[in-house]
Amino acid sequence: MTYPLASSTWGKEELDAIQGVIDSDMYTMGAKVKQFEKEFAEYFESPYAVMTNSGSSANLIMMSLLNWRHAWSGKDIIVPALGWSTSYFPIVQNGMKLNFVDIDPNTFNIDPAKIEEAITPNTKAILAVNMLGNPCNFTAIKEICAKYELILLEDNCESMGAKWNNRYCGTLGLAGTFSFFFSHHIQTMEGGMILTPNEEDAHYMRSLRAHGWCRDLPLDDESLYKRTGDPFYDSFTFVTPGYCVRPLEMSGAVGSEQLKKFPKLLWTREQNKKYFEELFGNQPWARMQTEHERSSWFTFGLVLQGVLKGQREMVINHLTSAGIQSRPIGTQNMMRQPVMNRLGSMCVPNANRNYDGANDLHENGFMVGNHGNLDCKEGIFRMFTEMRKLI
Repeated sequence: MTYPLASSTWGKEELDAIQGVIDSDMYTMGAKVKQFEKEFAEYFESPYAVMTNSGSSANLIMMSLLNWRHAWSGKDIIVPALGWSTSYFPIVQNGMKLNFVDIDPNTFNIDPAKIEEAITPNTKAILAVNMLGNPCNFTAIKEICAKYELILLEDNCESMGAKWNNRYCGTLGLAGTFSFFFSHHIQTMEGGMILTPNEEDAHYMRSLRAHGWCRDLPLDDESLYKRTGDPFYDSFTFVTPGYCVRPLEMSGAVGSEQLKKFPKLLWTREQNKKYFEELFGNQPWARMQTEHERSSWFTFGLVLQGVLKGQREMVINHLTSAGIQSRPIGTQNMMRQPVMNRLGSMCVPNANRNYDGANDLHENGFMVGNHGNLDCKEGIFRMFTEMRKLI
């Protein structure tokens, strides 16, 4: 493969961390997960962190919190027309409705100029999905939230390390989610995290994460349950309608090692971006994603235009034959996915709205890899050379 989509950032440290867990005979969530949660919260300057077995599970727990603790069933949440599938599904799985708003075709994020017209009396929140490492326009979004008394939520699974106004994305609202899948900024095999500034929300999510019991809550906390003092009874008392989305202890151990490497991994991604922008930043036949504030450059997104507009299939086939991996940008226009035929009743009516931005990316967009441990110049140059052949 000339230019792969993702690569491992593991070394001896991660393998030693896994072996340490194996040697301990404690494979399920325990001290290593707690340690990683503490380190992650401190790194991103958030009071509380709750680890899960994936970023999708993190979204599920975040939305379940809104349903069961904050009683939002039947309410609607404003979402971008382009995101990831499990940005959306946990919303409807918890009885809330999707309220789709178009994206800015340059930043690939929700277009704040189109949010206000979508707000209904039942709207409770805006879910800001930071796409491909790029922060949303939180200046405008926060103003709208304040004006209409809406809650801000973040799906930051693709944007670990991104910043808005010198603050880390994923820490800007009631809760923010992260993913540690293989292609992401750090890799824990599978894994995710939720950050929140609210202690009781954190406790509730810990219960939701593990069967709905109170075993993982501090002994002196009685916000969910007044303990009897009998550990035999209290350890198997169920106080929330929970799941089992706990992370493995190995994932927590690997996460701690990966977090130590993260500043260098992020720096390398930024260096790769500079070269990608040097080649693709001002081309009439393709435009790259416009950075808003400070992106963490998860991948490189391109939208075909000019003589290549409408020619994506041909372009992708050519790049693939040259050993260059690519993928669609997220869900593309989520409303054009077949699953939406099943979810019509869970969407706010939107027939009169325009989704030109999402449609453009649906038809002309794609992304290629960025790597935290590799200089991508050779692959980027090969891709540029191959695309120039098509002009």
